[in-house]
Amino acid sequence: MTTPPKPGARALGVAESYRGTGGESNRSTLCGALVRADRVVDGVVYGSCTVGGTDATRAVQTLFSTLGREDVRYLVVSGVAPAWFNVLDLRRVAEATGRPTISVSFEESEGLEPALREQFSGDELDERLAVYRSLPPRRSVDVGDETVFVRAVGLDAPEAAAVVRAFTPEGGRPEPVRVARTAARAARSWRERERDGQPGASGDHHE
Repeated sequence: MTTPPKPGARALGVAESYRGTGGESNRSTLCGALVRADRVVDGVVYGSCTVGGTDATRAVQTLFSTLGREDVRYLVVSGVAPAWFNVLDLRRVAEATGRPTISVSFEESEGLEPALREQFSGDELDERLAVYRSLPPRRSVDVGDETVFVRAVGLDAPEAAAVVRAFTPEGGRPEPVRVARTAARAARSWRERERDGQPGASGDHHE
């Protein structure tokens, strides 16, 4: 039987936010949220990657190194193609950080290859396809009444499912990813208000 993580185990959740229009539309705000399995938030770190670029893998590695916490046990990232097909190389992330790395997505999908072929060509397409095809298999995991879709490096399927469930106390979104997404939205909104000199909050147009 697979033993679930203890309540004090920590996962670094990574999520993003970008608007898709405006003067800084080429950058997506990334947040890494260090959250314990008992829902205690224990650290936050920010970064960015290029919308439509190929630097998301390096950006996630930088979040981990900037945070500088040796007690991170797992990395949990939201999806594998943030910032408009900036495809993540999960194996490189796991190798660079020395931590099991899990991606979690929330909708059924037939895969990204058709969309990649529609949006890119030549070397840009080949580079993204090579990374995408290197990803581990995508498996469904039931979490309460919800179903999420998981890829994992450094954990077998039962272990990855146990980690996802342990960090999802309610709803269908693991707490490290939920916190990271909320914080990334807030940071992106703040940057836009500072840039535009507008005191009001702005909403997300693209996630």
